[in-house]
Amino acid sequence: MSENFALMLPDEPVPVRLMNTIWADRAGVHDALRTADELRAWLRAIGEDADGDASIDRRDVETFRSLRDALRRLAALLTEDSRQAAASPTEDVEQAVADVNQAVTRATTWPQLSMQDGRLRRWSTGTESVVARSLSAIAEEAVDLFTGPDQERLRACYAPGCVLYFVKDHPRREWCSTACGNRVRAARHYRRHRS
Repeated sequence: MSENFALMLPDEPVPVRLMNTIWADRAGVHDALRTADELRAWLRAIGEDADGDASIDRRDVETFRSLRDALRRLAALLTEDSRQAAASPTEDVEQAVADVNQAVTRATTWPQLSMQDGRLRRWSTGTESVVARSLSAIAEEAVDLFTGPDQERLRACYAPGCVLYFVKDHPRREWCSTACGNRVRAARHYRRHRS
C-alpha cells in the first residue's frame, strides 16, 4: 500500500507529498516511510533515480522522517490545523524551523537542463548522494511554499479520518481528494436522513 500511496495526489508540491507519507484509513494512521525500500520507492515516485543508490539506509529514512515531521508541524501552524490524528511528533515550532534549515544545507546542488520527450526539463545535480540532494531540494521547496504565495493556499483536509495536506488549486476545493469529498457528502447525507 505505501508504494501506491506515494503516487497519490501527484499534482501536489513535493514537500506536501512528503508530508502526506503519513496517511490514515479505517485501521488508523500509517507511515509510508518506515524502511529504506519505502524511501527508495517514494523517491522513485517523485522522479528521483534512487534505484541505483544502494547506500540508502536507516539513517536516511530517519532524516527524511525528521524533515517530514518538521514540515507537518509548520503546515499545522500555517493552516491552524486542529486535527488530533494529524499531530506531528515535532511540537516545537523553532525545532521544526531548525530541522528544515538543516535539511536545506545537507547538499550543494545546482540546476541542470535535460531534453526529455521533446521538452526541456530542469533537474538538480551535485556532489552529494541522490538522497542528500533530494532532501535538500525538498526542504528548499518547502521554504518557498511556506513563505511564498502558495502559503495562503496550503490547507489541511478535514474529511473524517484524513490527515493529509494539500494546496488549494481551485476556489471550491475543500478536500485533498474526491474520495475525501465523497466521504464528507455521504456522512452529511447520512446525518440528514438518519432520523
